[in-house]
Amino acid sequence: MPIPILRHTLLPVAGSDPTAQRPVTMIARDLDTSDSLSPHSHPWGQLTHALDGVLRVIAADSSWIVPPSRAIWIAPGVTHSVTMLQPTRLRPVRILAERSPFAGGGCRVLAVSPLLRELIVALEQLPPAEPSPRAAMVAELMLDELARCETRPIRVPLPRDKRLQALCASLIDEPGAAHTLAAWARQVGASERTLARLFERELAMTFGQWRQQVRLAHAAALIARGLPLSRVAEELGYASQSAFSQMFRKTFGCTPSAFFAAR
Repeated sequence: MPIPILRHTLLPVAGSDPTAQRPVTMIARDLDTSDSLSPHSHPWGQLTHALDGVLRVIAADSSWIVPPSRAIWIAPGVTHSVTMLQPTRLRPVRILAERSPFAGGGCRVLAVSPLLRELIVALEQLPPAEPSPRAAMVAELMLDELARCETRPIRVPLPRDKRLQALCASLIDEPGAAHTLAAWARQVGASERTLARLFERELAMTFGQWRQQVRLAHAAALIARGLPLSRVAEELGYASQSAFSQMFRKTFGCTPSAFFAAR
């Protein structure tokens, strides 16, 4: 059983809001594993990215695990919270709502291209809110590159029922837990049949399918840390590396090594 981490809840940093003259801005923060950002929203869109470290982002009734190879786009007005799962160099990019590179009000996970990563680094080196020809060029190129980035479908939907919330929170914190749905039912005070029905009704998937999504989400973070696939399989509760790879191939059509080779 992992040792609980005492969380230090931080407030979002004010200032450097995007404007028509400077539509793309950033406030860099280096945070520790004990840090988290409480639920909040803002009128601009945000690309939440970490140059190093792994994040857990909760927004729009879903949870995402975000390693440095990925970033999550959070549309304007969407309430979200961020938890650091490792010491993290957090680099949230703020984008004026009128210049959003994506239609709609949802969230999406993007594969961070080498160019996008370098543009984020370049943006950090600019004065926070001062318009300049270089800031304008970086902003325009970043907006163009964002629209071209591949999306990643790993999403973990979250329930509203309190019994299911307790089960899901425990599995997100410990994705390798091998408890059956019957065992979880005894822990949360509901029958196995009731929990199975709640998974189908609230999350549109079975318990096994939902747990697989959680494990896939965590796999990205573990692989990003450089863990061998055998260790990843062990930490996520699979009997062997081949069992994990088979599940991964069935979901994405390729092996974990091939999937993350270019990230």
